[in-house]
Amino acid sequence: MSLAYKPHNYQEYAISRVEDSPIAGLFLDMGLGKTVITLTAVNSLMFDSFEVDKVLIIAPKRVAEDTWSRESVKWEHTKHLRLSKILGSQKQRLDALKADADIYIINRENVPWLVAQTGKKWPFDMVVIDELSSFKNSDSQRWRALRRVRPFIKRIVGLTGTPAPNSLMDLWAQLYLLDGGERLGQTLGGYRERYFQAGAKRGHVVYEWKQKRETETKIYEAISDICVSMKAEDYLDMPEKILNYIPVVLDKESRAKYEKLERDLLLPLVDADTTIIANGAAVLSNKLLQMANGAIYDEDRAAHVIHDGKLDALEDIIEAANGKPVLLFYGFKHDISRIAKRFKIKELKTSEDIANWNKGKISLMGCHPASAGHGLNLQDGGCIIVWFGLTWSLELYEQANARLFRQGQKQNVIIHHIIAEGTMDEDVINALERKATGQNALMSAVKARIDKYKGS
Repeated sequence: MSLAYKPHNYQEYAISRVEDSPIAGLFLDMGLGKTVITLTAVNSLMFDSFEVDKVLIIAPKRVAEDTWSRESVKWEHTKHLRLSKILGSQKQRLDALKADADIYIINRENVPWLVAQTGKKWPFDMVVIDELSSFKNSDSQRWRALRRVRPFIKRIVGLTGTPAPNSLMDLWAQLYLLDGGERLGQTLGGYRERYFQAGAKRGHVVYEWKQKRETETKIYEAISDICVSMKAEDYLDMPEKILNYIPVVLDKESRAKYEKLERDLLLPLVDADTTIIANGAAVLSNKLLQMANGAIYDEDRAAHVIHDGKLDALEDIIEAANGKPVLLFYGFKHDISRIAKRFKIKELKTSEDIANWNKGKISLMGCHPASAGHGLNLQDGGCIIVWFGLTWSLELYEQANARLFRQGQKQNVIIHHIIAEGTMDEDVINALERKATGQNALMSAVKARIDKYKGS
């Protein structure tokens, strides 16, 4: 049974931005209804003003498979839209591309294939990029492919909740796909020279770019006419989000092993007759995070247990939850393996798992943040999150937390972070907090000045 759609005033504003402008960047927080907002605007442009004929939606694979089609049939005013999913084998994709439909949906990995298939005969006059921030790398094949057909696109919409997940440097590629370089410049090099200055470097290779004075203000002003930002707490009656940090002190032997690897870039494991080697900073960071979680992989991908500190902390959390369901995010496969040996845990893999979680049938569910970032509504099943292993990605971190902390959640959401003291865990938390500060500055700077809509 389809539902009648009664948009909030802030949603009406966002819909009008898409309808009134050929370029729209909607930086909407999770839970604000970006999918139904976009579908409503597409329906109007297609069947009321007749400005659009064929629409392409580019989305993460899981979202392309399920979210858009499920949302379109949910609402009375969009259930008539014909969707064709350009997914699966090459034959299936070709058949879907030839199908008579209003909206075509493709996963972002297949964008280069689609561009190669269509070329200058690009058939879509409107393109929606769901999770625009996944096009932040101008060297990626997906970005280069979409840039080639950008001149043939009459209308484009970019949707994301995290437009600058790491720094404002991430914005250039995304904005270029929207406006062809009109606001932030035609090249990444020119953007860097205009708004940043070289920081750490080796020879002629620059490893860090620092913002110039007033860079944020100038960038925000440059993009504010096509980008609108909204945060959930400004427009929704949201429950409280409680962040809790649980320190874990490594025992003396584990601390010695951690410090030896950190200092010497190698760690002999006498009992296993092997040596862990960390060649380079990136490998070392990964190995140290593994050790902070309690185990480490050798060169043959065999996991060696270092400590059980985080497992003990998790046991305390589960006991304190007193039967309430717990959603756990882990970092490595050896995390979930070790957790499963001590606790009864169900790993999120299927739509049935999602349904069972929301029905309260799963007390402890494990999930890697990369597989739970988009399109999962888990707010009906619980209100407790545990980060057993952390991620460097602010985007994955925020998207994962938004599986429970989103519209429809009726309880305060507690987010536990199990942190091994004096380890790389602390660096990750600090980095996420720094990135979040920059992200919030961006979101605030281009936020729609529509306070009158907040009460709707």
